[in-house]
Parts: sequence; structure tokens; C-alpha cells
Amino acid sequence: MIRIAIVALLLASTAAAQYTWHSTLDAIRKVETGGCPNGGVGTKGDRGNALGPFQIWKIYHTDAAERDKSLTDYRKCLTSRSYSERVVKAYMSRYCGAAVRRLAKGAGTLADVELVARIHNGGPRGHKKKATLVYWAKVKKEVSL
Repeated sequence: MIRIAIVALLLASTAAAQYTWHSTLDAIRKVETGGCPNGGVGTKGDRGNALGPFQIWKIYHTDAAERDKSLTDYRKCLTSRSYSERVVKAYMSRYCGAAVRRLAKGAGTLADVELVARIHNGGPRGHKKKATLVYWAKVKKEVSL
């Protein structure tokens, strides 16, 4: 009987789990730059095309800058985690604004985290691409830790 109650509590807490913008970004950063020193600041990937903690490409930055005019210098993605976070938030606000708002309030669902992660990896329609499922599995593991 006690075992059943414990299992029920664990299932209830999992079902009621809420996610934040911070936990989502942290999980994505860990997948993108894993064990890199300094939280991924200064990291270049994809033959120098992806910069910083979130491995942001120029086209991603350009897209985000259309939404947030203060994002004026792509090179800052390499040297500033806070700038990079602003880029990701602007990009996601364009393509999955409701999920960003829920995550920002600390009321995000695992589906919101998945949406953000898969769009980050696969572009505006990344959440519909089968190719982003492996990436999502990595982010899900990090956000669940």
C-alpha cells in the first residue's frame, strides 16, 4: 500500500512539473557546449559558423534582430552569455511566443521546452522535423536532471 502511494506521488509530481525559461536555456546550453569552459562563452562550432553558449548562427541572429532592434552585433554571441540569451529569446518570441511567456512565468510545460529546443535546433519549423528528435532527447535529459 505504501509503495502504491509513493508511486502515485512520484507520478503526480512529474505530471505537475513546471519549467522555466532559465532551466530551458541551461539545458540547451549544456547540449550545445557541454563541458566547454566558461559555460560555452568563447566557443565556436560548425567550422566557426556557430558562436557562443548556444551555438548561434548568423542567420539566427539576423532573424532575432528583426524582432529586437537592440541586437546589433552578432560577434557578441561569442563573448556574452546574456547577449546570447537575448538572441534566443527574441528568436523564440517570434516562433513560439506563448511557450516563451509560460516559461518566463515559471509555468512552462515539457511540451514548451520541447518546442523551444527543436526550433532552436531546426529553425522556425524545427518542431515538425524528425531530424530534431535526437537533439530533443538530449535536451530533455538535461532539463530533467
